[in-house]
Amino acid sequence: MSEQPHDPDKLLEELEEVYETDYELGQDNVTWLGLDLHNPVFVVSAVLILLFVILSLLFPEQANTMLGATREWLGETFDWLFLSAGNFFVLFCLALILLPVGSIRLGGVDAKPDFSLFSWFSMLFAAGMGIGLMFWSVAEPVGYFTEWFGTPLNMEGFTAEAKTAALGATMYHWGMHPWAIYGVVALSLAFFAYNKGLPLTIRSCFYPLLGDRVWGWPGDVIDTLAVLATIFGLATSLGLGAQQAAGGMEFVFGIPSGLGSQVAIIAGVTVVALISVLRGIHGGVKILSNINMVLALLLLLFVVFAGNVMAFLGNLGQTLMGYAQYALPLSNPVGREDDVFYHNWTIFFWAWWIAWSPFVGMFIARVSYGRTVREFLTAVLIVPVVVSTMWMSAFGGSGVDQARDGVGALADGISDSSLALFQMLGELPMTEITSFLAIVLVLVFFITSSDSGSLVIDTITSGGKIDAPTAQRVFWVIAESTIAAVLLAVGGAAALNALQAGAVSTGLPFTIVLLLMCVSLIKGLHHERRLLKLQVAAE
Repeated sequence: MSEQPHDPDKLLEELEEVYETDYELGQDNVTWLGLDLHNPVFVVSAVLILLFVILSLLFPEQANTMLGATREWLGETFDWLFLSAGNFFVLFCLALILLPVGSIRLGGVDAKPDFSLFSWFSMLFAAGMGIGLMFWSVAEPVGYFTEWFGTPLNMEGFTAEAKTAALGATMYHWGMHPWAIYGVVALSLAFFAYNKGLPLTIRSCFYPLLGDRVWGWPGDVIDTLAVLATIFGLATSLGLGAQQAAGGMEFVFGIPSGLGSQVAIIAGVTVVALISVLRGIHGGVKILSNINMVLALLLLLFVVFAGNVMAFLGNLGQTLMGYAQYALPLSNPVGREDDVFYHNWTIFFWAWWIAWSPFVGMFIARVSYGRTVREFLTAVLIVPVVVSTMWMSAFGGSGVDQARDGVGALADGISDSSLALFQMLGELPMTEITSFLAIVLVLVFFITSSDSGSLVIDTITSGGKIDAPTAQRVFWVIAESTIAAVLLAVGGAAALNALQAGAVSTGLPFTIVLLLMCVSLIKGLHHERRLLKLQVAAE
């Protein structure tokens, strides 16, 4: 006898019960000094962060050596995994855009976006990698072209082919691959929080695989790793950013770039970030991100027109051609002979993007309510890549042209990566004005990173609450800045490098986490699509 078909109403009821859980938001939280904190994620994270900072201060050189060796070993042993996973995430996101699940709306069929397209794009870009583009947009392509950083695929430097490869390889590092990594995390968080009603925290993404066990120790481990990667990455970026801004002020205005200036910059960034935190997302991060985009557009237009429009258009075509030409060879982990470029740059970047993904992914999720899966992934993959291509073509192309033509400091290669942007601007008109604008842009990007980062850490350490006390975000802004300032003051560059190596080392476990997240997301989206079909049929 053939099996009778399921009753549609019963099947709908069964599907709706799949994501029902006894867990209540905040049930594991403890209240301390007015803070609403998840136990044990906050406690374990705080202890590990404190222990790391103390050891890095007591033994900065040893910590730098040990963690640097760990990072190097992970990169050389698991290079194939990092590269293959990055390729998979790109294909995975493109497939979701094309598949029927792309029509699913984050928050339900009647959900409306919280932000305009411009503000949404601005926040995506500012949180994702705006500051990185300021730091590396000149240094990276010039470093490849002049062979200071190793060359992609062992290309001979100072040639026409080397320029195409340098621009293409730089776009490869800052193009679709990192944004696909961010997209996987962001979409998973947004979907399971807004469509399935689970807490907005990393562990919720694994409910289809682990069920209620995500509220136990496996989820605690996942969230703790996310907190450590985020706080280490933010503190490292804040310290390195202070060094770049201080170096830029010395290069342009003659203001000493010593420790006093760097700590003062961190203090100033912290004060503005605190004001932004107190104003909330709409009154803080959104406004700063919009300011970022306007300032970045002004600087971009100046470089394009001051450096020759035709040269920019040529560099744009060369960047696109290089990206298309070298994306597949650079994505191949087999038989690579360009060891310096491959491990010191590509694998480092991939581990860094993956370690950075909980922070960027959760922030993107927070501001993406009401978007469809297709709209969300198209924006996350395409819009930042378009902006980055134009940015790299203008800044990186100008830098490479100066190095090729023997103009200015870049003719000798990269002596200091943090100064490369200012050295390039130094060969254009109105150097002091544009360099000052670049310094302001660096600082505003760091303010938005600090603000949005504290928002993310606060959400994770409160167990997924998005309305935790504002004092908690204030606490995390101060904590990030204090860690960066103390490490700079006591441990110097060695302590910062150790912190960066520690952040990158979390990239390996998070690679596994993200691959499993893709499996869980597919299960969740398939469930949602079946549920929507039955609900429509029932109506």
